[in-house]
Parts: sequence; structure tokens; C-alpha cells
Amino acid sequence: MANDGEPDPTAATGPASFVAALRELRAWSGHTYRQLAARADAVGDALPASTIASTLSRSSLPRRDFVVAFARACGLDEASAGRWTAVRDTIAVQAVAEPAAAAELPTATAVPAVPAVPAVPALLPPDIADFTGRTALVARLCATLTGDRPATAPVIVALAGMGGIGKTALAVHVAHLVAEAYPDGQLYVNLRGVEAAPLEPADVVARFLRALGVDSRAMPDDPEERTALLRTRLAGRRFLLVLDNALSEEQVRPLLPGAATCAVVITSRARLKGIEGARFTDLDVYSDDEAAGLLARMAGAERLASQPAEAAELVALCAGLPLAVRIAGARLAARPTWPVARLVALLRGASRPLDALDAGDLAVRASLALSYRWLNGTSQRLFRLLGLFDAPDFPVWLPAVVLDCSLEEAAELAEALVDAQLLADAGTDAAGQYRYRFHDLVRLYARERAAAEELADDVAQVLTRGLGGWLALAENMARRIPGPCFAEIRGPAPRPAIGWAEGHVYPMEPVDWFDAEREALLSAVYQACRLGLDALAFDLAGCLEKYFDMRGMYRDWTSTNTAVLAACRRAGNRLGEAVMLRGLIDVMMWTHDRTDGTVMARSRTDAFRLLEMFEELGDERGESDAAVMCSWALVAAADHGPAVAMGERALRSAERSGHVGGLVRANLVLAVAKFDQASFGAAVGHADAALGHARALGNARAEATVLQYLGIGHRELGNLELSQRLLGESLAISRRYRDNYTETLTLVALARVYQLRSDPRARDTAELASTLSREYNMTHHLADSLGLLGELELAAGRPRHAIEHLQQSVALWRTRGWHSYQASALSSLGEAFASVDPAAARAAFEEARTLFRRVGNDEKAAELTRIIERH
Repeated sequence: MANDGEPDPTAATGPASFVAALRELRAWSGHTYRQLAARADAVGDALPASTIASTLSRSSLPRRDFVVAFARACGLDEASAGRWTAVRDTIAVQAVAEPAAAAELPTATAVPAVPAVPAVPALLPPDIADFTGRTALVARLCATLTGDRPATAPVIVALAGMGGIGKTALAVHVAHLVAEAYPDGQLYVNLRGVEAAPLEPADVVARFLRALGVDSRAMPDDPEERTALLRTRLAGRRFLLVLDNALSEEQVRPLLPGAATCAVVITSRARLKGIEGARFTDLDVYSDDEAAGLLARMAGAERLASQPAEAAELVALCAGLPLAVRIAGARLAARPTWPVARLVALLRGASRPLDALDAGDLAVRASLALSYRWLNGTSQRLFRLLGLFDAPDFPVWLPAVVLDCSLEEAAELAEALVDAQLLADAGTDAAGQYRYRFHDLVRLYARERAAAEELADDVAQVLTRGLGGWLALAENMARRIPGPCFAEIRGPAPRPAIGWAEGHVYPMEPVDWFDAEREALLSAVYQACRLGLDALAFDLAGCLEKYFDMRGMYRDWTSTNTAVLAACRRAGNRLGEAVMLRGLIDVMMWTHDRTDGTVMARSRTDAFRLLEMFEELGDERGESDAAVMCSWALVAAADHGPAVAMGERALRSAERSGHVGGLVRANLVLAVAKFDQASFGAAVGHADAALGHARALGNARAEATVLQYLGIGHRELGNLELSQRLLGESLAISRRYRDNYTETLTLVALARVYQLRSDPRARDTAELASTLSREYNMTHHLADSLGLLGELELAAGRPRHAIEHLQQSVALWRTRGWHSYQASALSSLGEAFASVDPAAARAAFEEARTLFRRVGNDEKAAELTRIIERH
């Protein structure tokens, strides 16, 4: 509910009107800029008075953290501040979503490419239909989660207890019961705290943010910033978070919301005493009545009532552990003619110590042994072998690959394991696949049985075959995702026969399939690295690159390739090392920043090393890819002669090897090199050639990039109408694929066309480019758009506003190390300073002249000499 007289942010329809509403909010607060800065500082928010003044003087959409801090400083409570943030987020999403119309800046009335408001996330696993017992505890937990709550902090419920005691079942059951009280969404994650590789908090935060509609490109790299973004997204909204199988306070703390409107349920083996404000419950075993109730529901009340002494002994043997009780009940249900005494006798003699489990889990071990013995030989082997894989969950095709059988047979065998309580239902994934998962104790038992009953060579073959199944599917799916036009260079890792995929998996949308399999694929890559399966690891990681690029998962891309590259180096796998380095150079060249300005210089060193590696390997397609990367780095350093020579070498290698993607990339880098030399006719010629190859390749995103540079070339030739049309076509493709990177650079180019045509849309387009650049952490594009905004302010006679934009642009270009762009921004900054601070103007002109001389632009350097002499 709004505070009395508070301005209404929902009336804002775009960035400019939202900033106007913020100005009204400041007036409503009655505070000066300095007072607001002091109020923000008092609660730990960074909000300098100069930032407030500059932000409220512009019409571009402010950053989210500014809106949060500003609203608080103005005196709004968390709920009201969340309302302002939600409006700001909606405007940002609408700006991204507007579809392109050729030669037009899209309007907010057009049909959006993505929903303006993300769907309500509902990540809870399925509830257990026959959940039994803990009636009083369930009621108390529900009351805690739905009743009165602290005014300033979220409700946190923490459940602790040994493995198999039913923590997850209770947490999920209660979460489903109270879900209606949290209409904004429910977030769930298995933190895998008792497994070999617990989840990293930053990765979990990223998973939650994606569920909340945050594009991966907008994901901060810094873990603290990522957590701050999650808390901002949750502020003022009613969310329930279930953090299952937590390892420690350190793992959990970054995942906790700051809003009192949210609630959290945590499960862990040990009590996490360091979680401030948590309401702890140490989960005990079932009472005899509760255990008997569950057995009765599963095996039949009349059956147990007719054998009360044996039923009581069975309950005692299960030691009150819900998992053990459930396994025993499943066994009785599967053998309706057995007397209970027969199960009691088998269970009484089954237990022996299991080193991997705690003493309290021996009842589970005995129950597992019993269930396992009742399986037929094929089901037993499937159980053993599935337990070898680290994937948190898996679809039905994995059993088919592991046993080399049909999907129908695999499904029947997997369902038999579910019936025996040895596998659990993990629900349906984003691609529509039904998935299974192991309880962590059950996986441990499966691995024990594999160690005891399988030959080491057979285990190795099964792991290679199963991981190879993910590889075979990913390889096919990756070919259907438009992305970087790298040569498909594959190693000798075996791919199992998967004839069933044609009708079962391949009809799925490739990106949906990768979304569904992402966690399993990453797990497969890292497990392959640990097992020394370097050929499989680099093949699988290579299949993920186009998916990572499309989704903007640059952190995942970087960390995956880095890990696999290290594994390939240890194994002496030169081909795998080269392929992983190729991807790393690409992702780091365009998305990573180094404050020392060595991004392009580092890329140059790595690219030439990569070229040597592919030369040694005799892979001409790889040589073409590497030569293009060398050319890009040389263009950035303004070494135009060598850049063109390297681009031409890439072109020849691509032609000889039939590498069509290489023809696109080589022509594109030659177009950029010629453009940088002001040879615009030659640049357009290369871009035209690249466009033909991109269309022949059928790679729409490559086509969008080429259209972009073709439009820029025609702009410089003075063909403004054609340029505008080409850029509009590029924009339409980029938005169809939600390719924010290409879209933003196209917007900058389109704004420059509008500037040349004196079209008033120039400013709005440049501001949209700036907003998207900030949202998606695109330093190169942000520097470019800020430079253009500075030029527009200068042309409008507002040099002080121009200085603010241009100083930021220059600072960003310094981090990139792209000298020609930096020189142009410095030159414009000098013009802006000319009437305000002559000394600063001269310094900017002199630095720009030095850079222009370095890049070989003597004409521009001479022009600056004349300007300096006049001053």
C-alpha cells in the first residue's frame, strides 16, 4: 500500500516518465540531495549526492540498485520500495522485449518478444501423496510460515536431522500446504550438502534469478552483487524459499532474502546455529504409531492388524526412520501374499555396518539391502550402475544407454526401482522429459554395491557410455542452435548408439532441452574431468558453447572451459586444449573486463598461441578460427596491415577446408579492419560476402551480426536509408533470438544513423542502448553508447552533460584497450571541455592525438594539432 501522498510509479510508461516520477518522489520526501545521501549512508546504502543529481537530470532508466537506495532514502518502507523497483524492472523488460520494425525504433505498443512480467516460479518438487505422521509438527510449521511474522526480517524455519529421517519430505510437504500464502512464487534447490560437490551459493543465486526472469547476461559476476540483486528482486514480494540439504551457514547465508514478506525453509544434517533468527526443529524419528500408520497406508491396514506382533517388530527394526519404513512398506505392498513375519526375518538378518553411513542410518542400510535383494538381476545391475553418475537427476534415456536397451524396457526397469523406493520421482523438466533422482543415502548404497559386484573395467565402460549419451544428444542439439560460427572440431570420445533419440529427444526444442539438462550436463563435464576422460570432457564442453552464448551464461562458459582445459593439459590432449582455449578467447574478448586495459592485448597473446597449436595439429579449420581471433586483436591495437593479412589468411584456410562458418568470420573481421582504415567500400564488399555465407550456413544470429556491420558500412558511405533498413533487419533477428549483445550494438549504430538524419529518435535509441548495456554488463557497448550520448548533448549545446557521458566513455574504453575508439571519445571530450575547462580540453586533445598517431590516423592527428594550436 502506498504511503500517504506518495507519487504513484505505476503511471510511468518509459524511462523518461519513470525518472520524472523519481523527481516527484524526492519532492514528496522534502529532502535535499545531500540529506538523501546522508540518510542512505546511515543504513549502509551508497548513494552520493552527485549520483542523485546526475541520475535525476537524465531521462535514461536508472540502475536497479539506485532505485532501491533512493526509495529507502526518501522514507519508503520495504514494500513500497519494492513497488518502485518492480515498475522499474517492468520498464526495463519492455524495452528489451520490443520487437523490431525495419527502419523504426520499436514502440511499447508492439507485441513483446518475452513476457513483460515473468511467470510465477513454482520450483517445488512433487509432494508425497501418502505423506504420513508428524501431524502436530506440520501444523506448527504451517502456522509459523503463515501467521504473524517479524516486521523487518523473513521467517526462517530450519529442520535438522540424520539422513533418511524425512527432512526433505517434510519440507516439501509443508511448502505445498502453505504455497498459496506465497503467491509471488516458490523457489527450491537441493544444495547437495552431503555429496562430493555441494552447490556453490553464487550458482544457486543465479538459478533463482533466472527463475525470476533475470537474463543470464544481466547476472553480475561478483557473488555479493549477485546476492544483492536476488534480494532486490524479492523485496516487497511474497516468496517461499526451500533450501534443501544444506552443508553450512556459509552456503546458505547468501541465499537468504532480506524482505520480511518472504519465508525460508532450510534442511540440513547438522543444526546450522549461525543462521540468525532461524526457528530450529531437530527432527526425530517416527513414533511407533506414525511408523505403523505409514506401513498401513502402503501395505494395507487389515493385513497389519491381523499380525500385530510381527508388525510391531517390523516397526522396531526400521528404527523409526521414515525412509526405512517407506522401503519396508513398498516391499510388503509388492508381495501381498507374504506374511509380515517373512519380511521381519529377512530384515533382522540383513544389517551389517556400512562404512559410508552414520550409525543412525543402519536401519536404512538394512532396508536398502532387502529391497535390493528382491530386485531381479537386470534391475539390480541398473540400480548399481545409475548410482555411478553424479548428475543430480536424469531422464529415462540414461537407463536405456546404461543397459543398451530400448526406452520402453528402460522405463519399466526404472519404475521398478521407484516402486522399490530406490529411485524417486523428480517431476517433468522444461523439455517435457520425466526425470528420476536418488536420495543421497540410496546413491551411496548403489555405489557400494557397484564396488562390490562390478569389475573396474565394466564400471569405466558404463561411465563412458552414460556420459557419452549426454554427449551424443548434446552434439545433435547444439548443431540446431545458432551461435558462433566455429568449426565443429570433435575428438575421439565414443558416442553410444541412440537410434531412439530420433523420435524421443530430437523433436524437442534444442534450447529447451539444454535448459532441462543444464545441471546434468555440467555435472557430466566435471565428472569426466575427475575420471580423466579428457576427450569426452572437451567434446561435451564444446557442445555447450553455443547454448551458453545464446543464454548469456558467460560465467558458466568460462568456468567450464577453464576446468576442461586444465584436464586436457594434464592428459597431454593438445586438441582438447586448443578447442577449449578457442572458446575462452571468444568469451573473454567480448565479455570480460580488466581494469588495467589489457583485454584485447591478452586476447592477442592467446590468439597467436592458439594459432600455433592448430598449426601443430594440422587442423586448417581451427587455423582459420584462430587467425580470425588474431585479426580482431590486431584491429583493436590498430595494427591494420597485419590485421588484414591475418584476416586474408583466415579466409584462405576457410576456403581450402570448406569451413563455411570460417568464411563468415573471416570476411566479417576483414570488413571491420577495412572500416577502421576508412576503406568503407572494401568493408561493405567483405560484409556482403559474409552475408551470403551466413545465409548459406543457415545461422540466423550470424546473419544478424553481418547485417549490423553492413548497415554501419553503408552509413559511412552515406547510404543512410539503406543503412537504416539493414540495421532494422538485424534488430528483428536479434530480438527473435533474445540476442541482447548484437541488439545493443545495432541500436548504437541505428542511433548514429538517426543522428545523421537529424531524427529525434537518436537520443531515445542511444539511451535504450545505454540501459541495455548496463543491464547486461556489456562494457564495449556501454562505452560506445555513452560516447554517442555525449556527442548528442554537445550538439544540443549542453557541454556539461556531454562531459559526464564522455568521461565515463573514455574510462570504459581504457579498460578495453581499443585505441581507435578511445581516441575518438577523447576527441569528443576535448570538444566538450573547450568552453568549460580549456586546460582539460587541451589534455584530452593531446592524449587523443597521441592515440591517433599510434593507430596510424595521421589526418585526424593533424586536425587535432591545429585545434591544440588554436587553444
